Amino acid sequence: MSEAKRQPILETRGLGISFGGLKAVQDFNLKLSPGELAGLIGPNGAGKTTVFNLLTGVYAPTEGSVILGGEVLNGKKTHQFVAAGIARTFQNIRLFKQMSVIDNVKAAFAKDVKYRMGAALFRTPGYWRAEAALERRAMELLEIFRLERHARELASSLPYGAQRKLEIARALATDMKVLLLDEPAAGMNPTETAELVECISIVRERFGIAILLIEHDMSLVMKLCERITVLDYGQTIAEGSGEEIAANPRVIAAYLGDNDGEEGERLA
Repeated sequence: MSEAKRQPILETRGLGISFGGLKAVQDFNLKLSPGELAGLIGPNGAGKTTVFNLLTGVYAPTEGSVILGGEVLNGKKTHQFVAAGIARTFQNIRLFKQMSVIDNVKAAFAKDVKYRMGAALFRTPGYWRAEAALERRAMELLEIFRLERHARELASSLPYGAQRKLEIARALATDMKVLLLDEPAAGMNPTETAELVECISIVRERFGIAILLIEHDMSLVMKLCERITVLDYGQTIAEGSGEEIAANPRVIAAYLGDNDGEEGERLA
């Protein structure tokens, strides 16, 4: 791997946030390189989604920094994080359900629209050329995820797994450098999960995008992720390969817990 490729595209340094007197996340340090696929796991309430909210500008950190491509993003708004190159999916799919599949993708190209309001209002030749270009780009993304035959259908009509793929295709339309996937396999059956794995692999290999994944399906995490970071009560308790994480006593204790004899989440 070249020296340039080893340089992190996304980095956090001592990142943390407190709500009142509660430290939800503290001293979180991460380096993510282009093309790298890393996992962020931990028991329920460990702070994983809070980290994603910090990485996308939903929350402003009370300590530390978020750095993308050498630029400190602290203080920027969520839309500025997106413009800088960080895209995200959510645990609950957030599509424009009453818009067509292709229009969902085209909406993400908004920053690339070249025509002015007057051109759109009067349907000038420049408007139609720009729209045709957006249509081609959107269709190319849909073809990657085998959604092109559904282009004119409402997003709400797609099966759950296809909606998740559409959400990722729409994220790609923002020209992001980093993709944050928040429990993408939640609610999927085994066939849909297998298609998701293929989809994520395509994104990584074809676009060289850095991917950070939150997921409770440990078999999926172990299959996909080169490196895994484990959170518990907002603190990093382990980092390493899947094999190292699965054998780590602190990780096992965090997942099994001590719930007065009740079995907690399992690491498998």
